Amino acid sequence: MCLAIPAKVTEMKDNHLATVDILGVTRDISIDLTPQANVGDFVLVHAGFSIEVVDPDYAQETIDLIKQFPELAGDDIPLGEVL
Repeated sequence: MCLAIPAKVTEMKDNHLATVDILGVTRDISIDLTPQANVGDFVLVHAGFSIEVVDPDYAQETIDLIKQFPELAGDDIPLGEVL
C-alpha cells in the first residue's frame, strides 16, 4: 500500500527541491508537481515528490490518524517519539 504523508516545507532549494519536516524527520523532496509550494506550507509527500499543497488543518488531521496507526508510516518515521 502507498501512502502520502503530510509534511511541512522548511526550506526551498535550487532545482525544484525543498526540505520538509515529516513528524520530526527532515527529507529533501521534489516540488516539480507543486511549484506553488512555499516555506511554511504543508504538502502531501509520496515517493519523494510533493503531490499537493494541503490546508494545515487537513495536514494535522492526517498526522493524528497516522499516529493512531503507526504501521502506516513505515520504518523511517519515528512515531514512538512523537506520541
